[in-house]
Amino acid sequence: MAIPLAENHWPNSKCAKAFWSQQRIPPYRQLLSDTLDWADPQPGERWLDLGCGSGPLSGGLWNRSRGKVGAVTGVDCAAVNETAYARLRETLQPPPEDRIRFECRDFSNGLTAYDEAAFDNAVSGLSISYAEHFDEATGKWTMFAYDRLLSEVRRVVRPGGRFVFSVNVPNPSWFAVAWRSLPTMFTSGRPLKHLKASWRMLRYGRWLKSEARRGRFHYLPAEIVAEKLRAAGWAHVEHRVSYSRQAYIFRAVNSGQ
Repeated sequence: MAIPLAENHWPNSKCAKAFWSQQRIPPYRQLLSDTLDWADPQPGERWLDLGCGSGPLSGGLWNRSRGKVGAVTGVDCAAVNETAYARLRETLQPPPEDRIRFECRDFSNGLTAYDEAAFDNAVSGLSISYAEHFDEATGKWTMFAYDRLLSEVRRVVRPGGRFVFSVNVPNPSWFAVAWRSLPTMFTSGRPLKHLKASWRMLRYGRWLKSEARRGRFHYLPAEIVAEKLRAAGWAHVEHRVSYSRQAYIFRAVNSGQ
């Protein structure tokens, strides 16, 4: 059975830029700050940023460490993010040069491009839920790519290394996020642009939830995510809520076993 016809907006520049726009809204700024607090980047560390988008986490790791992290590699399937990373590097001090880089890859296919323990730690922002796999034998979308990704991240992170990531709660309310973002529309100086970006995000949000109902994407209860992390060999699993209570942030440690 062939993979059913399904929209895939992820590689498209319009979709990527729509998600860039959320970086200005208060719920996302809080999510970013909460994630970086738990990441706590240290000098010399090599970081993997999965589903990096335009690089807010990559830039945050650099800034939080005052430019002392060893390197940050951002991975995303939208090639337009290369342009965003070029702009990001121009804004950072001290200049990161090639210590912050972007690589265009689809993590649904795994992380085979990277060696074992290639990184000290990994981060991800609202991305790993979209690891997708269609089983032609059963004609259904499955959790295979999601589970494999958790194991693959553990493989490429050194023993004792951290994985800090956010995922949306089950049945996330994009309206709640948009409502909390309304004050930004009136203080941004460009309310029409902000309104257009918010509408675009709501439109893509409907697509994401529709595909999640089909089993293609995965908005899971925190307890299930924690179980999957432990099954993949992660230890000391903990989580908190953020993003107007529409996301969990997880932190786990590679057990090395």
